[in-house]
Amino acid sequence: MTGEHNLPFWRKYIFSIDHKVIGIQYAITGLLFLLFGFFLMMMMRWQLAYPGQPLPWIGHLFSEKAMLGGVMLPEFYNQLGAMHGTIMVFLGVVPLAVGGFGNYFVPLQIGAPDMAFPKLNMVSYWVYFIGGVIMIVSFFVPQGAAQSGWTSYAPLAVIAPTGQTLWLLGMVCLITSSLLGSINFITTIVQLRADGLSFFRLPFFVWAQFVTSFLLLLAFPPLEAAGVLQLMDRLAGTSFFMPSGLVVSGKVVEVSGGGNPVLWQHLFWFLAHPEVYVLILPAMGIVCEIIACNTRKPIYGYKGMVYSVIFIGFMSFIVWAHHMFLTGMGTKMSAFFQITTMIISIPSVVILTALVLSLWGGSIRFTVPMLFATAFLPMFGIGGLTGLPLGLTASDIHLHDTYYVIGHFHYVVAPGTLLALFAGIYHWFPKVTGRKMSDFLGKIHFWLSFLLMNGVFMPMFIQGLAGVSRRLWDPMQYAHAQPTQPLNVFISICAWLLGLAQIPFILNFFWSLIWGKKTDQNPWQATTLEWSAPSPPPHGNFEHVPVVYRGPYEYSIPGQRNDFWPQAMKEGN
Repeated sequence: MTGEHNLPFWRKYIFSIDHKVIGIQYAITGLLFLLFGFFLMMMMRWQLAYPGQPLPWIGHLFSEKAMLGGVMLPEFYNQLGAMHGTIMVFLGVVPLAVGGFGNYFVPLQIGAPDMAFPKLNMVSYWVYFIGGVIMIVSFFVPQGAAQSGWTSYAPLAVIAPTGQTLWLLGMVCLITSSLLGSINFITTIVQLRADGLSFFRLPFFVWAQFVTSFLLLLAFPPLEAAGVLQLMDRLAGTSFFMPSGLVVSGKVVEVSGGGNPVLWQHLFWFLAHPEVYVLILPAMGIVCEIIACNTRKPIYGYKGMVYSVIFIGFMSFIVWAHHMFLTGMGTKMSAFFQITTMIISIPSVVILTALVLSLWGGSIRFTVPMLFATAFLPMFGIGGLTGLPLGLTASDIHLHDTYYVIGHFHYVVAPGTLLALFAGIYHWFPKVTGRKMSDFLGKIHFWLSFLLMNGVFMPMFIQGLAGVSRRLWDPMQYAHAQPTQPLNVFISICAWLLGLAQIPFILNFFWSLIWGKKTDQNPWQATTLEWSAPSPPPHGNFEHVPVVYRGPYEYSIPGQRNDFWPQAMKEGN
């Protein structure tokens, strides 16, 4: 391990095989993609708030094929919508939650010196990076980026311009990266745990990453296969998803035919519903760590939460077709997926209830990470509850493909998952850098983000109940959407202010890297193994090989002098 210190810069920090450097690479890249994806959304919100009006300041910078006289064209709006969804999910949240937090902290929390396959870990990041570059490059090809939504539904995606081909190539890279990473996580957690660290002594964050890795490993291959088949439909004249007799603009499309567009939906949603839990499970793990630390008491129902997260992983594979009730699959199949959708809500409620009950009787410290973590609980609750009507076949007929769906999904991912990810950044920043972020700027960031996120997404439920369809370039073209147009203006203003609200976080992040208050290795007085390593951890992570003597959340134990009992401390304190 000592040889790592003598490596040249490009081997130590660029093509590194140290899980901590790779975790930072994932996290920084994911945050940059989140910022870029958010910028695309802010442009979309101008068109929705003020349809047909020139985009101020930057509208003239775009080509006439995208902005005609500064006014957004429908084709460019579709590009922004497709790429916003793709970038935020596949290039932003998942790489940050799994690649960033998972890579950095899973080996530390299990007492391992590194991941099981360090070189595979490096390859995983760079394949992801290449996939992201391909996605960005697609904006600069003739006719622009993908225009078929983040779901890339056939047959539209098969006859779309060149940007769709690059989208598929980028997705193949991103999926390959996730497969390599998931194999690495599973092997690391099973094989490299410290002495004494049995499975029921693992922190809940590690359990969440463990189940997430199985979801990635089992759900992504069908979509990778589907992506290759759609590429062949586009480039090799096959007809896996192209039906016979398809008429576009009055002309019959010349294909061999016989394909089935609904097959693409099955293959896509078989990944994309487990993908929802790929987004939320690491967030739950982060929130669990922070709540245990800041209530100064053990997590309520730890084993029940573990069994619930395993059950979620299993059930997530048999609910995918609740996205497809309107494809005419038949009442029996619809009833099956309706029932499984109701069932999978139960373990999510168990986990959420356990986290809420963990607050009861706690000596709560309202640190900045704790503010974000506690805000996650009602936001995820709203996201989950609003999903139930979409899982029922009768109500989904009215709500399908409306803004209600946008509001539901974003409450899970934005006020839910993103708040948890911010909580994790504030919580573990001292471990990664040895310095603490500013509480003042952190609280400004929290309150502005919390209020404005609700301002963005809560009105969407009203629009959806009014029947306003998603993916509308100009909502004023529909009579039933016109009464809700003031909500679009309000949502857009909140979205632009939300962008400004991230400035305190960005300033705090970079200012604290250099001038933040220095901390010791355990500033939060936490119990899990990562806090027994130096801050920042050296190559190899620990000065001495750790041995685990107890569970992960031994807080406020009667008879102990201190209110925390670290996992690696043999005697009482």
